[in-house]
Amino acid sequence: MKKKTRAPAKKAAKPRKGGSEPKVAAPRSSSPDRTKATIRRLRKELAKAQQLVEKLQASADTDFLLGVLNRRGFERELNRSIAYIKRYHASGALIVLDVDRLKPINDAFGHAAGDQVLRAVAAAVMSQVRASDVVGRLGGDEFAVLLWNLTETDARAKAVALEEVIDRLSFVFDGRTATAGASAGVAVLDAHSDASRALEEADGAMYARKAQRRHAAAAGKR
Repeated sequence: MKKKTRAPAKKAAKPRKGGSEPKVAAPRSSSPDRTKATIRRLRKELAKAQQLVEKLQASADTDFLLGVLNRRGFERELNRSIAYIKRYHASGALIVLDVDRLKPINDAFGHAAGDQVLRAVAAAVMSQVRASDVVGRLGGDEFAVLLWNLTETDARAKAVALEEVIDRLSFVFDGRTATAGASAGVAVLDAHSDASRALEEADGAMYARKAQRRHAAAAGKR
């Protein structure tokens, strides 16, 4: 019977001359300059993205025809302002304005004429308020003004002043003169105010004022 022969044992690898082990290359790390450049680039891209978001936000809250806040933007500012009033016990007032006789102007001279009237009304309102006040178009021929830090008496006086400045506006379309006018209603804002109720209150006061002005105009023609 043949004897099994063992496989020769593997010889251990001889160390290199000098007794040192083979060197393994360390992973290359990015240089500090390259890292700083990447951070600067990312910061620029983030700034551009933030600017784009702000631009889109402003577009979503702005009335393109008049350049004032639309209903969404105005209601956001109204809610924010009421929260501030409640927290710091400040005061304010909400005025809702409705442009008179806009429909007859649209019917007689076209919507381009009506747009001209609305732009003139928006400019007139903006000329009568402070930089801290907020003006918005709620829709159609209805505007709203948010006023800060004034008494109810002052707010009602401001509403009358806004009516008067809009009443004085005059337009010429197709050789004919037209006027619009406006009726204003006021709601006082305090620590117990709610945005929806304040808008309803000012809107109701505006319609009551409109009926009063119509009655006065009819009585003056008699």
